[in-house]
Amino acid sequence: MGLRRQFSEGLEAGTDEAGRGCLAGPVTAAAVILPASFSSEILNDSKILSEKKRLQLKEQIENEALAYAVSHVFPEEIDQINILNAAIKAMHLAIESLAILPDHILVDGNHFHPYKNIPHRCEIKGDGRFLNIAAASVLAKTYRDAFMQNCHKDFPEYQWNKNKGYPTKKHRMALAQLGPCLHHRKSFRLLPDQLELQL
Repeated sequence: MGLRRQFSEGLEAGTDEAGRGCLAGPVTAAAVILPASFSSEILNDSKILSEKKRLQLKEQIENEALAYAVSHVFPEEIDQINILNAAIKAMHLAIESLAILPDHILVDGNHFHPYKNIPHRCEIKGDGRFLNIAAASVLAKTYRDAFMQNCHKDFPEYQWNKNKGYPTKKHRMALAQLGPCLHHRKSFRLLPDQLELQL
């Protein structure tokens, strides 16, 4: 059984974010409005897709969507307003950037703040159940990965080309040796106690 295109009638924007659990880089959100004719045999939650399939889908989504937009909220603001509020703000910014105003918003997860007067619905694991949320998850993931690949050029020690800012063992080892850089989220627990340096 395939994914449903959307939840409600009319123009519905699916929205999702990537990067909430990272130690570095932005939290990135996308919003997508798909046409009724949209079809894909492989579109699903971006986390279970290969990078090759995500990039293939990114091209299809950008070519066929009625509207799409992607937004970042960066570490300095994440540290100020917390990661949940930052993720919701990124989704709001993406929706605000859509060329078409949706009639309804379908949100992955269980937290969202109302956007203007547009009705919304939260769906836990919606990125594996609705095409428009899955499409948003693919765009959020691919755009964020590309951003972290660029950051890697300036800070190769953290290996963001491989971990994309997530707390892998090598990422934490680099943090223990070098400390955080400007792309790290200072409000996050960057090192577990056993790796903290004794000064």
